[in-house]
Amino acid sequence: MFSKFELMVGLRYLRAKQKSGFVSFISLVSIIGIALGVAALIIVLSVMNGFQREIRSKIIGVTAHMQIMSPAGAISNWQDIGNQAKQNKHVLAYAPYIDGQGLISFDGSVSGVLIRGISADYEPKVDDVTKSIVSGSFSSLKESDFNIVIGKDLARQLGAGLGDKITIITPDGQVTPAGMIPRLKQFTVGGIFDTHMQEYDSSLAFIGLNQAQILFKVPDSVSGIRLKVDDVMQTQNIKQQLYSTLPSDFIIQDWIDQHQNYFAAVAMEKKMMFVILSLIVAVAAFNLVSTLVMTVNGKKADIAILRTMGASQTNIMKIFMLQGGVSGIIGTISGTILGVIIAYFIGDIVHGIELITHTKLISGDVYLIDYLPSQIEFSDVFSIFVISILLSILATIYPSKAAAKTNPAEALRYE
Repeated sequence: MFSKFELMVGLRYLRAKQKSGFVSFISLVSIIGIALGVAALIIVLSVMNGFQREIRSKIIGVTAHMQIMSPAGAISNWQDIGNQAKQNKHVLAYAPYIDGQGLISFDGSVSGVLIRGISADYEPKVDDVTKSIVSGSFSSLKESDFNIVIGKDLARQLGAGLGDKITIITPDGQVTPAGMIPRLKQFTVGGIFDTHMQEYDSSLAFIGLNQAQILFKVPDSVSGIRLKVDDVMQTQNIKQQLYSTLPSDFIIQDWIDQHQNYFAAVAMEKKMMFVILSLIVAVAAFNLVSTLVMTVNGKKADIAILRTMGASQTNIMKIFMLQGGVSGIIGTISGTILGVIIAYFIGDIVHGIELITHTKLISGDVYLIDYLPSQIEFSDVFSIFVISILLSILATIYPSKAAAKTNPAEALRYE
């Protein structure tokens, strides 16, 4: 692409000390601007990838990969349906559940919760909540006693701990001559979990499946069946396969269906941030235009001498494109290295700032998780690298053409 002559002159111009220190300063600012823009783009996209990965794993860990429901709201032959679904090679396990709304009361404090009845034998096979226990255990739900496992934030709100007796109030009450009386049942706290997602830790409680059937008056039936599959990114295809094998009166949802709006919003935000931050790189890259224009004006005599020695307009154009392009490459490589390093350690950096300032920068109430994750994807880094290089090269075209069109006679008239 470049001849030996063009490489020699272009790199010599790049290394040569400028007559005007201002030109060198502008060139340095352009390189730093490109580096900072590229680094910012890599860091932001990596953090967004990390948020998407962490929240997806948290959501899947609590809601399972897929679930089977009935329009009637209850499934009586759940074992048969679960075994039938498991015949699909992608389905690894199933677990029944019962969902219901209620209030939890303890020591004068009341909080609304989602009450989920589960089987302690089946549930650990389909989600990761059982791995999030920080006190007590899920095995307490195996016993015939009325035990309950609640989230860390809910326990803090209520002021309840292991072994405390809490009361569950359900809206499906009993009709008496005095009117509707809510159903009340006392449970013993047998475990506390911490998923690091405030949404679940403050509003989700688990009880045994048999106890949920008694509490919500649904004997011998469940609300649905939760499934675990071998590839969470293929649940849409697996759903279609299950529709063709299961009875037609069932509804099948996957984690994408349940949280479609959220993940669509995250994907849109990532695209918009890519476009917005790319403009920063573009502005820095086009600073090369002013640098090269001033360089060309200072090198008109040199250009004229090269032309009289036989250099073509194409040679001159390539020399200055090389000079600007190398500056862009230096800024891009520097920014890529800087961005990857910061993105890799961004969680530790933020944690260190929190320790020094004694403030919580990432609030679980707002961001669903209380730490800053990061996931560096090669495709993002490669795209940013290529775009930055292309913008840098594009910025050199105009001043390089202007240099190539320099008239030797005019340039040497006053030399």
